[in-house]
Formats: sequence, C-alpha cells, structure tokens
Amino acid sequence: MSRAVRFLPLLVILAALVVGAGYRYWQSRLEAPLSLEQATLYEVPAGAGFHRVVADLGEQGIVADGWAFRLLTRLEPEAVPDLRPGEYRLTPGMSGRDLLGMLDRHEVVTYPLTIPEGWTFAQMREALNAAEKLEHRTEELSDAEIMARLGRDGEHPEGRFFPDTYRYRKGVSDLEILRQALERMDTLLAEAWAERREGLPIETPYEALILASLVERETGAPEERDRIAGVFVRRLERGMRLQTDPTVIYGMGEGYDGNITRADLREATPYNTYVIDGLPPTPIALPGRAALEAAVNPAEGEALYFVARGDGTHHFSRSLREHNNAVNRFIRNR
Repeated sequence: MSRAVRFLPLLVILAALVVGAGYRYWQSRLEAPLSLEQATLYEVPAGAGFHRVVADLGEQGIVADGWAFRLLTRLEPEAVPDLRPGEYRLTPGMSGRDLLGMLDRHEVVTYPLTIPEGWTFAQMREALNAAEKLEHRTEELSDAEIMARLGRDGEHPEGRFFPDTYRYRKGVSDLEILRQALERMDTLLAEAWAERREGLPIETPYEALILASLVERETGAPEERDRIAGVFVRRLERGMRLQTDPTVIYGMGEGYDGNITRADLREATPYNTYVIDGLPPTPIALPGRAALEAAVNPAEGEALYFVARGDGTHHFSRSLREHNNAVNRFIRNR
C-alpha cells in the first residue's frame, strides 16, 4: 500500500476538521454583535439588493465581516432576507443573525399620524403636509385633483376620510394614507347604513355621512351623540331647520374669527342651517365610528332643542320656551 493511500483517511479527517472549524468561525461572525454604541436608524433604499445593503452597512462600520454575510447567499440562501425598503432600528447588542431576522420580518420603523374625529379635510391635509417622513405628493394639488387621483373624480372630499391613527414607514406617500382613510370610511359607513333604524328621514348613506358630521361637531360628551342625533332627526321629520352653529362656521370658511354674530346667522350660505331647510350639501367634518352609528340609530325622545352648558355637555329641551330659559341660564348669563 502506498504512503499516499495510508494517509488518505488522515487527510479526510483533517479536511473535515478544517471545514468544520471554518464553518463554526463563519457562524461566529454572524452571531457576533454589530458595531453599535447607540441605537441607529438604517434605511434600506428602494430596490436595494442584499449585497448592496451588506456593503453599505460595512461602509458605515456597522458590519465588520461583510464576507460572512455575502457567503450566506451560497451556504444558506434560504436565510437571505427578502428586503423591504424602509428604516430599521439597530440597537447595541444585536447580532448579525438578529439583523437578518429583522430584515426578513420587515420590522420597519413606523410613525403615527393621528387625525382626530371632527377635524375638517383641510386640517387633515395640514397634518399630512407636516408629517416629515411621508412622501408629499398632494401638497401642491387642489382638493379636486386629490379626489381624482384617488379615483373619486367629482366627489367633495369633506367627510370622506375616516379619522384615526395611521402608521406609516418612511417613503410612503400621503396619497396612500388618504386612500386607506377613504376605504376605511367607505367600509364603516356601509356597515352603519346596513344597521340603520327603519323610517329615518335620510335616504342615502351620503346623507347619513352628512348627519354624522353634524353630530360629531356638536358633541362634546361622547355619551350624548345619539341624543344629539335624535334632536336632528326629529327636526328633520317635522320640517324644522336644524339651526346648528357648526354649519354656519363651516360656511364662513376663513372668515370665521371665533365668534358668530346675528348677521352671520342670517347670511344665506349653502351651509347655514338657520337659513336653509334640511341638511347642508356636504359633510362639515370627518365623523368617527360612534357618530356614524348615532346618525343611523338616534336616541328616542321628545327633545327638539339643545344648548351647551359650558362643560362639554348639553341641556336638552322639548319646547322653545324651555330652550330659551336654558339659553338664558347657560349662555346669556355666562
């Protein structure tokens, strides 16, 4: 037997030991902590591949052993993350494996955008424009152009967007937030309309949306929403004007300075419910779910009037005399 043949088993063992040691060393490099002294935001650019991200992390000094990550594509291709663009929060103590898992789970940093109930569409647009991490595509567009971009050409935007807290990642466009809010309102309005009380003096879901916006703007106490809606519904049923101040304010637009005068109440605008009969032509705000539900399921009762007490609640009256007494008590004396 030749000497080479006699040493072949030993060579195989040595090769296996070398390969095993190399594999363990490679794994140790992936398990090693990233070079981070403090939490850092790293952004995966749109369209970036895995090798580009690894190279970028190496240039920033976050990953010291880029070769170990690149080798992953050959030895463990199933462990190569499916990248999603966005920001990722890297923290001290994270290992390379932790980083790979974060990237694969698409744990992008998200930011909240809160649109309160009762805001107008104009206020919503201001909030979108002020959100720094959003991609601003609507800032220079008119309301009509925005609705056209959303596939709702010719629709008035007021009231069409659901007020809520929306989370977004860097680079998402404001149009996407608007689309989410629009679809959310469509869904909730349809659900509310399907559960409406029979015999209401409103004939379409859009009229319910208008009524809900009035309820939202008049409500300081959440528990009063259905009672406010009840007053409006009874007035509509009797052919009485709604006479609600928020519609006057909305119709005044930028001319509103915080006060409503008698002249304002007499001015004929499409939204002045002291002058017009029935509902205004569009919503006057973005109503929430509770306002939608109250509009289609108002509380029973006899009250036809209400006046603010000054503490967020209202005094409800059945007669004009009772209402005038309440006005003297809660408004004029104050």
